[in-house]
Amino acid sequence: MGKAKFYSALIVIFLSSVICNAQSNLKSSLNDLNKLIGNWDGSLTYLDYSSGKPYSMPANLAIKRITKTNSYSFVNFYPNEATANSIDTMVVSEDGKFFNGKLIISRHTIANGNIEFITEDLGEDGNDNRKALIHLTYSFNQKSFSKRKDIQFVGETQWIKRHEYLYTRKPIK
Repeated sequence: MGKAKFYSALIVIFLSSVICNAQSNLKSSLNDLNKLIGNWDGSLTYLDYSSGKPYSMPANLAIKRITKTNSYSFVNFYPNEATANSIDTMVVSEDGKFFNGKLIISRHTIANGNIEFITEDLGEDGNDNRKALIHLTYSFNQKSFSKRKDIQFVGETQWIKRHEYLYTRKPIK
């Protein structure tokens, strides 16, 4: 009977630490993302695969937390291409390890004080929809926010910067 109680106690301790760690990860991720709530003006620069040259255009963003959830609304506005406007619902997983269904592989504060986190996923990219490892890098502080997509096609070693959004926070009027 003594061994059963001992192993039961170990299981309870282990599960408690897993649950506490998940709650800590979730709280940390939500605290980070809450700093992004607001309106942002900026630009999108992307690699045009047809020409091989970068193309830039204005891009604005409004971020709101969806009440009492782990979800955020990212409303994308493209002043010169209104047909490209979109709304994305971005979700932090209950364990805080995934953002929008993609594994968070890194999270740290960099030298300039920005919070930076990187997600990783296997997907498709390019005009021919080739399999690729995709990294999304989010870097932000109270005044600036960037989101960069880098891809590495399966079987290749070179990373390609696919696109980057650069934003500055709109002043509150």
